Amino acid sequence: MARAALVPEHPWLLPGALTSPADPARRPRRTTRDWLVDVLCFLLSLGWVVLATADARSADPEFSTPLPYDWMVAADAVVGLVTTALLWVRRRWPVGLAVATLPLTLFSMAAAVPLVIIYFTVLVHRRTSVALAFTAACLGTNMAFTYLRPDPQLSYWETATWGMVITLLVLAWGMFVRARRQLVVSLRERAERAEAEQQLRVTQARQVERTRIAREMHDVLAHRISLLSLHAGALEFRPDASPEEVARAAGVIRSSAHAALQDLREVIGVLRTEPAAVAPAPERPQPTLGDVPALVDESRTAGVRVDLHDHVDRAEQVPAAVGRSAYRIVQEGLTNARKHAPGALVSVDLAGGPDRGLNVEIRNRWPVGERAPEIPGAGTGLVGIAERVHLAGGRLTHGRDESGDFRLAAWLPWPA
Repeated sequence: MARAALVPEHPWLLPGALTSPADPARRPRRTTRDWLVDVLCFLLSLGWVVLATADARSADPEFSTPLPYDWMVAADAVVGLVTTALLWVRRRWPVGLAVATLPLTLFSMAAAVPLVIIYFTVLVHRRTSVALAFTAACLGTNMAFTYLRPDPQLSYWETATWGMVITLLVLAWGMFVRARRQLVVSLRERAERAEAEQQLRVTQARQVERTRIAREMHDVLAHRISLLSLHAGALEFRPDASPEEVARAAGVIRSSAHAALQDLREVIGVLRTEPAAVAPAPERPQPTLGDVPALVDESRTAGVRVDLHDHVDRAEQVPAAVGRSAYRIVQEGLTNARKHAPGALVSVDLAGGPDRGLNVEIRNRWPVGERAPEIPGAGTGLVGIAERVHLAGGRLTHGRDESGDFRLAAWLPWPA
């Protein structure tokens, strides 16, 4: 829609310089308007050649003094006709044609109108320095023309003054037309640039949103799949488990698989590039700090030993973004503990309050001896958590501490 708005409704009414791409190496093509103007200029110049030649052949010329020989009148008419024919190529070589025909302004009356048209073309299509230089040359040849072809009714200075006034009027008109065209081109370029920047912003926003969704789904699916792997591993290594334990593990596997499929279905629906035929379903509520105990209980059900220490003051007032970040940090810490340190005791500590910030710490013993097979992962969980904390204005540290435990700690700002 934005691109269609930049296309003029009637491009045939515009000059070719305003409808063609701004490419210096590519010559703009004539539009219908250009053809009409060229035909009009040709007919006007041809009519002037006929009128000036007829006046020069009359007994009492009105435009200039009579020429002494008839061949001069014929030569002037030929010069006028040739200059008129050259008007068809004036758009392609305006400066070259103007320089080549400049000597004709010294003596030719029949070529006066086509020469003025060529001069105007230079003013419109070339920069100001070239236009002013050619104007100075025209003012000089005007003085010589007035001397060689004096007006029978006006004095030399009156005729020269009228010639200078006409030249300066054409200069002002040509520079006005050029300035207006440059303004139109500038506005079009700004509109195209603004449209391109808007498209870039939309693309970047879409990419950022997709990256955010991908990170959210990494946190969620990694948590679900690690539970599936843990329970499946327990069934594999405990063939003598009681029917009740088998049924409980199978129930957790079924519910975790169902939740993982539901999350996967949602993210695939969001990441589709084609527009949806129906209205999208409302998003599910995002987790908050109050959902951390349920997350811990879910891990306990899977057989992970987790101690939760909650010392948060006025937890019900924690901002939604801060609570959601804390939930994702705890989720990533529990997932990593299940993947890399199965069987180890995990400690989750929450502390803080308004103006003090929210401290989240997950700690587990570093695994010793022979490890169980690790659950495969993308390896970007901590990277995504670090960026989430950084965007929230907080701090994140992770790694082995002095006691040898693995520690994932974050501080999130909590304004009053």
